[in-house]
Amino acid sequence: MIERIVIIDSADPVSFYGVNNSNMHLIRNLFPKLRMAARGSVIKVIGDDDETADFERKIKELEAYCAKYNKLPEDVILDVVKGEKPREMKMDDVIIYGINGKPISARNPNQQLLVKTFLENDLTFALGPAGTGKTYIAIALAVRALKNREVRKIILSRPAVEAGEKLGFLPGDMKDKIDPYLQPLYDALEDMIPAAKLKEYMESNVIQIAPLAFMRGRTLNDAVIVLDEAQNTTTHQIKMFLTRLGMNAKMVITGDVTQIDLPRSTRSGLVEALKILKGVKGIGMVEFGKKDIVRHALVQRIVEAYERHDRNPDAQPDDDSSPID
Repeated sequence: MIERIVIIDSADPVSFYGVNNSNMHLIRNLFPKLRMAARGSVIKVIGDDDETADFERKIKELEAYCAKYNKLPEDVILDVVKGEKPREMKMDDVIIYGINGKPISARNPNQQLLVKTFLENDLTFALGPAGTGKTYIAIALAVRALKNREVRKIILSRPAVEAGEKLGFLPGDMKDKIDPYLQPLYDALEDMIPAAKLKEYMESNVIQIAPLAFMRGRTLNDAVIVLDEAQNTTTHQIKMFLTRLGMNAKMVITGDVTQIDLPRSTRSGLVEALKILKGVKGIGMVEFGKKDIVRHALVQRIVEAYERHDRNPDAQPDDDSSPID
């Protein structure tokens, strides 16, 4: 009798073990001659050499499946233990599988173009109105690169600019103060990475979320770097950020030049960068339009209404309904 230790290091243990350890109970039943104990990411198994070696091989195969799809169904466990190849999920246009195996894919031609442009360039600009999914797709591409071990870390950043209202002094430490500005980035990550694994990545700095001011002086190697809301950067800020790009790194800059929250006297660094860098080899650009909006259908109509108002601010509404008393 020997003891083997199998470490689950690439998949989320919560997804691997299942609800109320249901997957682990099934695995125990499928290996009745072995004694095993699981705690955290470590599984200890005791039995004959050949049987424990077979157990380790199959656990690693299950772990790879769980890491890829973020779930581990019972039928996959049965197939792997029986020595059969588990059924692969459909991969057409899927970037990654999010929480509970939810497929995250490019939903329109411009999102597909963003995926292609990201693969072909080390620096990509993704421009367009709110709701087009440009930031979400960029973060999904970053998570895929991390899962595939193409990079060692993800760095997400945003300028800490208030959208038209003064929030005053925020309570708490530095993280508490900057988190409200970075919440949209957390929201996307929580869709794609199980909570326990995300916490591990954040604590070990594999995934870093920081305001733009914290980028000065750094060289970002072996990473995917995403700068969101870049229209709210100044010329000096975006130049500083762009020159952080290191070896084996890719950068995605997202923004909407119609939603600039900077003071009127301050020029948007994104607008200037697009002019200065136009035609530079290795830089790609994808422009989204209002027809690419993938949020509630009403969002597209809201964007169109504001565009009409900006073109003709004095125009009256189309309907002639009387005002409500």
